[in-house]
Amino acid sequence: MLIKDWMTKDVITVTPDTSMLKASKILKEKDIRRLPVVDDSGKLIGIITDRDIKEASPSKATTLDVHELYYLLSEIKVKDIMTPNPTTINVNDTVEKAAITMLKKKIEGMPVVDENEQVVGIITDTDIFKVLIDITGVYLGGIQMGFTLANKPGTLKEVLDVLKQHNARIISTLSSYEKPEQGKRQVYIRIHNMDKAEENQLKQNLESKFGLLYWIRDHLA
Repeated sequence: MLIKDWMTKDVITVTPDTSMLKASKILKEKDIRRLPVVDDSGKLIGIITDRDIKEASPSKATTLDVHELYYLLSEIKVKDIMTPNPTTINVNDTVEKAAITMLKKKIEGMPVVDENEQVVGIITDTDIFKVLIDITGVYLGGIQMGFTLANKPGTLKEVLDVLKQHNARIISTLSSYEKPEQGKRQVYIRIHNMDKAEENQLKQNLESKFGLLYWIRDHLA
């Protein structure tokens, strides 16, 4: 899955000389948490977040009157509080790479750039959540089941053959290698709802042949 298919494309940017007051207003009005900072050619040079603005803002206990406060905020520029040379990712990279990068860097989002370092989008943890929801097919409801299988050719096919025998319609199939012992993997399969009697037979068949980590039906509000 490529980032360009999941990122937010209509990116709002600011320049280094944009006032902190204006940047704060943009964040609030657009209900966003970060703004890429670009130079006159559109090249990314930094990023400013709502946290940067909060940390740079005067304390609520300030003795400044409202006019002095607004003057101060208008004098502070984005370049004074932005993070220069922020972590970025290329538009042709994968969503999975973006997720790993954000996890390692402990960040919630990052600018997406092209080969010329021009900002073409933003990818955030919310976008990653959307990908997870989409690839699992959870919005289609149905039943999800989990297995621990040997990590060798043919083991998944055996499970799929049983599903086929019971005319189960598969929505998604996912694998995980982190939790099982070495040489095994966990497989998660989601299927459409089916006739209750057939469903019970399928469940019993799978349990007897492979064992089940769980069998759960999602009920979405």
